[in-house]
Amino acid sequence: MSNYFQTFNQLPIHPIITKMREIAYHQQVPIINDEGLAFLLFLVKTIKAKRILEIGTAIGFSAIHMALVDEAIHLETIERDPVLVEQAITHIQEANLASQITLIPEDALLVDVQQLKGNYDLIFIDAAKAQYQKFFTKYAPLLASSGIIVCDNLLFHGLVAGEKEIESKNLRHLVEKIDTFNKWLAKNPDYDTTFFAIGDGMAVSTRCKR
Repeated sequence: MSNYFQTFNQLPIHPIITKMREIAYHQQVPIINDEGLAFLLFLVKTIKAKRILEIGTAIGFSAIHMALVDEAIHLETIERDPVLVEQAITHIQEANLASQITLIPEDALLVDVQQLKGNYDLIFIDAAKAQYQKFFTKYAPLLASSGIIVCDNLLFHGLVAGEKEIESKNLRHLVEKIDTFNKWLAKNPDYDTTFFAIGDGMAVSTRCKR
């Protein structure tokens, strides 16, 4: 985010947020950057989201930010890493948001969707990048008719757009998967998707009207 604009886009200030930023930095846990976060919170406010599903909790950084937008928001978030789950639960409790945020400690690809509340105003996908198409396909049916799906990290540090040379074979394969997902999403006839060069690359999808 431009330092100039950052002075205007003030993000929520909370002791637990400061703590999570420090943990993310020292433990090298990926969290959404400030520009992407400002855009995500803008979307939450604009559509007046009340029911949110997040795929990929990590330490609870984005979930807590979204829940702080409005005390009427109820958010379900899925995370498979037991270490991150433990940290996220602690952070949610310290932020006094346990009544708003429900953490599901499972692999998002294995979760029984029938156990979820559904009819979500917003679904936020920010988990294993190689599985984005599977996540989207599995959880999109739970979207409310006027809801949106937000996918993050679609530029993956500029690697997907070819801005940097990739030497690692495994990393190159991951980048190819993200690129394949982007192209699949852009051509998906059931969803109208707009891509934004915001943060680390984000897409916002709405269900096409029939």
